[in-house]
Amino acid sequence: MSEGAKAIIYPVTDLAKAKKLYAKLLGAEPYADETYYVGFNVEGHEFGLDPNGHGKGMTGPVIYWHVQDIETSLKTLLEAGAETEQEVKDVGGGLLIASVKDAEANIMGLLQSP
Repeated sequence: MSEGAKAIIYPVTDLAKAKKLYAKLLGAEPYADETYYVGFNVEGHEFGLDPNGHGKGMTGPVIYWHVQDIETSLKTLLEAGAETEQEVKDVGGGLLIASVKDAEANIMGLLQSP
């Protein structure tokens, strides 16, 4: 079902401060630097900063699992007992994301590349 965990998105309140910190930590400058998202790509892994994350219910980092078919993967997880956190959403350019909660309220993200 999954191609692996390749993206971690962090909710942040001070985007400028977080961008500086993560640039140092990751040893890279962001490839995406917008008011709504800052993204770093390090060796094929996405590290994102979401200044609206807390408002969307993120209480900590969310790991996104890359999948071939997000609708099928979401259905499989719901049938296995997960609860919908966020329905499938196109976040631009055909990139689809969704998220679920497990029985312990841990959030798992799904990501389908265009």
